[in-house]
Amino acid sequence: MSDHLSLTEFAKTLAGSYDNFEQSQNNPKDFARINIYFRPLPWHIFQGPGFYSEQCYDYAPWDPYRQGIHRLTMVHDLFVMENYGFANSRRIAGAGRNPELLDALRVESFEKRCGCAMQFQTKEPGHYIGNVEPGKNCLVPRDGKLTYLVSEVEFNQTNWISRDRGFDPETNEQVWGSEHGLLRFKRTSSFADEITNEWLQAKH
Repeated sequence: MSDHLSLTEFAKTLAGSYDNFEQSQNNPKDFARINIYFRPLPWHIFQGPGFYSEQCYDYAPWDPYRQGIHRLTMVHDLFVMENYGFANSRRIAGAGRNPELLDALRVESFEKRCGCAMQFQTKEPGHYIGNVEPGKNCLVPRDGKLTYLVSEVEFNQTNWISRDRGFDPETNEQVWGSEHGLLRFKRTSSFADEITNEWLQAKH
């Protein structure tokens, strides 16, 4: 499969919303209900493919606890989701559900989160596994101290499984994250129809 077709398939599989309703219902003591969104960005943002991501508790859809901007590239056989922070994140809170809010994005405010790219590989057609890039350089402050992020993801057309944990850079002991195991989500909607040939083609 060509890189272009591979990138198209990856982007169409990723684009959508996910909900761990079943997991939270079966074990509400250990798992809150969470929604995850991967919304394709307007093509002009990166002059090529990119995503806005959002994670929020189901009871607080306008108050996401994580937001990200991602440029999608392909390096050899890896799909790389670069990670960017950005100013005025409150202005686009809720854009997972309401993509028109993305019009407020200003590219000049983006700041690359060095060491925090996610690298995905194909497990089988339409099924991907990913980890934060190696090096223990994705630093996340938590309770007044820096930790390095270990993020693991597996997804396909119907499921999203993930685990995020933070570790002490000096002792490598886990400091925060996923005490009760993997988070298990089901896809609730697809945004694959937003993935067009124009969206995928970098500007020449």
